[in-house]
Amino acid sequence: MEQAALHKLGDELYAAMCERRMVAPLTEVNPHLSIEDAYQISLQFLANRVNAGEGVIGKKIGVTSKAVMDMLGVGQPDFGFMTDAMRHDGEMAISSALIQPRAEGEIAFLLKRDLQGPGVTNADVLAATDAVMPCFEVVDSRVKDWQIKIQDTVADNASCGWFTVNEAAAISPTAIDLATCGMVVTKNGKVISTGAGAAALGSPVNCVAWLANTLGEFGITLKQGDIILSGSLVPLEPVTAGDEMTVRIGGMGDCTVAFT
Repeated sequence: MEQAALHKLGDELYAAMCERRMVAPLTEVNPHLSIEDAYQISLQFLANRVNAGEGVIGKKIGVTSKAVMDMLGVGQPDFGFMTDAMRHDGEMAISSALIQPRAEGEIAFLLKRDLQGPGVTNADVLAATDAVMPCFEVVDSRVKDWQIKIQDTVADNASCGWFTVNEAAAISPTAIDLATCGMVVTKNGKVISTGAGAAALGSPVNCVAWLANTLGEFGITLKQGDIILSGSLVPLEPVTAGDEMTVRIGGMGDCTVAFT
């Protein structure tokens, strides 16, 4: 697609976010949309956010589980950019801001040095990570009824919504086995899902290495101070105002968020 058309789609997604409304699937309106086109749309979406005063504070990895890859018919994850306006620790007023939110438990990485691909290894990721901590990502789609293909979610900044981390529970990335650590998620006091680090490409460390190497192909570096959301270890859970969720990770601690 021509660059002007891609920029227009990025502007339309940004307007949909601001106006809290859904749009038709981009792949339905533009059946020949490629993943490369979708990333160009996402960069225009991000440019609108930055021009409005938001600052990029990290990146996120999505589509890390086999189940979601099979659903979207792809063999690789995707990525998006996190801004300071997306971080809401402790409480999220989703009822007046998000469209169709779903929460997922993750492990977040805080970087103490840059990571520039290609060639980034798991050992490089661990050496560049200051701490890991429990996290909720609340994904949100501007695409109607989550009727997404991989191009739709890529264009929509990997279906980014908001996120929260518990920095008080942060530990060294070498203090636990990130592939075997267990996760338990509760909603309104009831256990709704369990998972382990291996659910995300075999280990969250693999996810961050993939991200650094993939972004390196675009000339993008994971920066010192970035928060990296490494991908969900449990199924997505729809949330509404009044819900409260907690994620507990063995050997690490927990993170709680209340939705208003």
